[in-house]
Amino acid sequence: MSNVMEQIVAGYVKTKDRRALAELLAHRRKLLSRLEAVSGIDPASSVQAVQDDLAIIEAGIEELKPPAGTLPENEF
Repeated sequence: MSNVMEQIVAGYVKTKDRRALAELLAHRRKLLSRLEAVSGIDPASSVQAVQDDLAIIEAGIEELKPPAGTLPENEF
């Protein structure tokens, strides 16, 4: 899944779609919290996959941050 997530994030970064990245991040965080609450099965591999996705998304958001000392662009 990471390769797919890398491509999705790269597309959002290319189009400077910070909002889409933020929504994707929120969705993955919610998914992670639900996976961590699961009982009766071992979700370890799924949890790891989501954590990997979160790292990719967070890296994409970092790429869109304006350089230090500059004003951020309007997100909307």
